[in-house]
Amino acid sequence: MTDYVPPKVWTWKTQNGGTFASINRPIAGATHDKELPVGRHPLQLYSLATPNGQKVTILLEELLALGHKGAEYDAWLIKIGDGDQFGSGFVGVNPNSKIPALLDRSGPKPIRVFESGAILQYLAEKFGAFLPTEPAARAECLSWLFWQMGSAPYLGGGFGHFYAYAPTKIEYAIDRFAMETKRQLDVLDKQLAEHEYIAGDEYTIADMAIWPWYGGLVKGRLYEAGEFLSVQDYKHVVRWANAIEARPAVQRGRRVNRVSGDPSEQLRERHDASDLD
Repeated sequence: MTDYVPPKVWTWKTQNGGTFASINRPIAGATHDKELPVGRHPLQLYSLATPNGQKVTILLEELLALGHKGAEYDAWLIKIGDGDQFGSGFVGVNPNSKIPALLDRSGPKPIRVFESGAILQYLAEKFGAFLPTEPAARAECLSWLFWQMGSAPYLGGGFGHFYAYAPTKIEYAIDRFAMETKRQLDVLDKQLAEHEYIAGDEYTIADMAIWPWYGGLVKGRLYEAGEFLSVQDYKHVVRWANAIEARPAVQRGRRVNRVSGDPSEQLRERHDASDLD
């Protein structure tokens, strides 16, 4: 790898390999016509139980646990390995072809929302929950929400890709992103040393955004990299991750659109609360 010299003009090599080579491409837009299914609830979620997908189903289950009946939803499975995200219907909801994507059909005109952080903020504002209204607390919560949106690509697309998914192990790349991942864990650990939750002493969408990624990492669910990254050293993150996982709504939310792991934790699609029972 040390003798590689970038060409003057980059060209796409379909043979680059890697776990996701079959669905990666340098252009946007639909590859085939496929309409999205629509269920009976106003909120239609199209997703997969990746960390980004879990954020939204956790929030929806938390809203239902608070008694917000309007948060009932249909969760449709998008199989990204099969390229479902490139169907014309999905691209119409999210032109970026990434899960999750939400269609709110409760008003006179459907509203599309894409990007997981935007969906969290939209739903929190819609139902008036899990997002503080006091200006300083709201700013703190949104700052951590957007911290996650900006930081997680280093954990997922950076460290996770080169440590777990790349066709070859590249020491420089793994070291670079392992260093950044550990720095981010240290940021969280110092914050949680002084506060019960990420944005203070109140459970918010910031916790729901960060937990599937960094909570999953310290709980040993991401990339089997816990020992490699010495995650036990971040004791405040571990304490917080355990507390979030103990919440019944979190346990329910992380099962929705899940297609791997323990079969008892999988629910490919969700159309009624009883589906989880």
